[in-house]
Amino acid sequence: MNRTEGKIIRAVGGIYYTETKDGVLACRARGIFRNRSLSPSAGDNVTVVCEDNAEPVIDEIAERKNFLIRPPLANLDMVLLVVSSCEPAPNAFVIDKLIAIFESKGIETALIFTKNDKLAGDDIAGVYERAGYRCFMTGLDTGAEDIRSYAAGKITALIGNSGVGKSSLMNRIFPELNSETAEISRKLGRGRHTTREVCMYPLEGGYIADTPGFSTVDIERYGRIPKAELDGCFREFQPFLGKCRFSDCAHLKESGCAVTEALAAGKIPLSRYESYSRMYAESAELEKKY
Repeated sequence: MNRTEGKIIRAVGGIYYTETKDGVLACRARGIFRNRSLSPSAGDNVTVVCEDNAEPVIDEIAERKNFLIRPPLANLDMVLLVVSSCEPAPNAFVIDKLIAIFESKGIETALIFTKNDKLAGDDIAGVYERAGYRCFMTGLDTGAEDIRSYAAGKITALIGNSGVGKSSLMNRIFPELNSETAEISRKLGRGRHTTREVCMYPLEGGYIADTPGFSTVDIERYGRIPKAELDGCFREFQPFLGKCRFSDCAHLKESGCAVTEALAAGKIPLSRYESYSRMYAESAELEKKY
């Protein structure tokens, strides 16, 4: 019996393709994981047991530093959030909600604005650059090399709404790939799903995981943030936290709130604050139910 360490780079139909020093192994998982309500996922660091004339089996899953439920991905250093400057138009609330969820999990976020050859996305990108997020502007033939360089050596996920041009971008980052692309459905205002499962591709000491495009209703599955922790997930709020009159300030209508004073002074973008307020209301409503 031989035990070897590896990383799951793709999971399809109960088969876990695991990169090891001996190459990529197609593995099954021990039934014990089901008893623990634990399922191996792409990004997991695992121990594989190989026996003569037997299928390799995942025997252990190392402790995860973070985990996304949808798409199922473990141990991320960074998310590259892909946003179209047009077709479909960017949705600030969806962007802000995803960024907040990634912040809550300790995952760095960078934003990629696509289709700048059709409509420049500088205005919305500026909102996030001022908050300290790295933004990339891409067109049909631009931006891929900068993204490759920035993602090198990191475990990264490429995540975006359906139709934003994620598959086309992957083809430019990895020219050897032959991912199918889809035209935008103008009637629905979104694209067809072109990636159907998570697949991780090696990149200069790290990996980029391509993920299925999501619709707006899917974002609830990425994670939820308790309302008391939400303000810590908005970087623009950081200089003002702890400076409010009340220690339990929700930064909504309270007097002496340093955050709303910063908003009035133009130090916090209105769109970001509106997203915070909406997320706070949603979280408060959920906490009432549960």
